Amino acid sequence: MATSPNAYRSSDAEGAEALHRLVMASLDDDQAVDTISIPLAGKSSIADHMVIASGRSTRQVASMAQKLAERIKAETGRSARIEGLPTADWVLIDAGDVIVHLFRPEVRSFYNLERMWAFGDAPMPVSH
Repeated sequence: MATSPNAYRSSDAEGAEALHRLVMASLDDDQAVDTISIPLAGKSSIADHMVIASGRSTRQVASMAQKLAERIKAETGRSARIEGLPTADWVLIDAGDVIVHLFRPEVRSFYNLERMWAFGDAPMPVSH
């Protein structure tokens, strides 16, 4: 059964921001490395935010992805879609309003999504 690309999108900006805060807090709790957030609202219809972060190993990347999906389900009641979990080199979590890319550092530098999606704007680095 096919779903529309916006099937998991929130109808209000407040819900999208709450989900973004949840994602950022979860990644911080799980000690994600070099986390950045790229605002997509008004630039793309796929999501309001894209978050990119690294884990130190495939085990950490997989653990962060699983915990994030569980937290999203617990807080919002919606199941996030996950791709790439078996190898955990690059895991994509589609939470609707927020798209999360979790990488091993070598894979992240190879694909360089920050540069592709920044649209000339500097991504927002997250400080601890």
